[in-house]
Amino acid sequence: MSERKVLNKYYPPDFDPAKIPRLRLPKDRQYTVRLMAPCNMRCTTCGEYIYKGKKFNARKETVQNEEYLGIKIFRFYIKCPRCLAEITFKTDPQNADYVVENGATRNFQALKLAEEQAEREAKEIEEEEKSNPMKLLENRTKASKREMELLESLEELRDLNQRHAQVDFDNMLRQYAVYEENLRVKQEEEDEAFIREVFGKSDEKSLKRTSEEIVEEIIDDKKDSKPIIKQAKKNNPTDILSEVSFFFI
Repeated sequence: MSERKVLNKYYPPDFDPAKIPRLRLPKDRQYTVRLMAPCNMRCTTCGEYIYKGKKFNARKETVQNEEYLGIKIFRFYIKCPRCLAEITFKTDPQNADYVVENGATRNFQALKLAEEQAEREAKEIEEEEKSNPMKLLENRTKASKREMELLESLEELRDLNQRHAQVDFDNMLRQYAVYEENLRVKQEEEDEAFIREVFGKSDEKSLKRTSEEIVEEIIDDKKDSKPIIKQAKKNNPTDILSEVSFFFI
């Protein structure tokens, strides 16, 4: 069993590698590979939704006369899982992405479109600056002005943080408590002054009754009230016969 895993090969003395026939394959030969859908797409024939990551048995070929910086571009052929229509897409090494060619449309590519639009605008601005030196000077002036504004706002934030760092919060809370107490006392004094002004001194005396007067009134009320007579409890059931009179016809 150990001979089965031997890595060394035996070459006879008369071995000539030039005599081995070379396998000539066409350049556009297709290979069967197993892959996953690179993006969300929708079949244009039946409208079937194909999500990103769905597995397919695909045919792979090298795109002729197309490359990017020496990198080959490959094309893949898959079939719609519902109507079996052919869908083709190829690699895009320039953008590190894939391009759907036929049979389907790509979904959820709003972010990609926004990024492409931003890149196009940046390229247009760069080309305009190269052709128009006044535009370049204007853009640089705007950029320097924006940078100065950002530095000023940063300095303001730093000053504000330093001011907050020097604040004693305990002392602030104590001062606020004293202020609240003074405000409450002042409010009570204003209320008492308003009562004196509205009701007068005589009414004020009638309103402020002493505790002694209140106690005297309670004692008088107890004297005027009638005493409660409690009936004696009858211990024997025959005691009631002495209190009831019987009438005979």
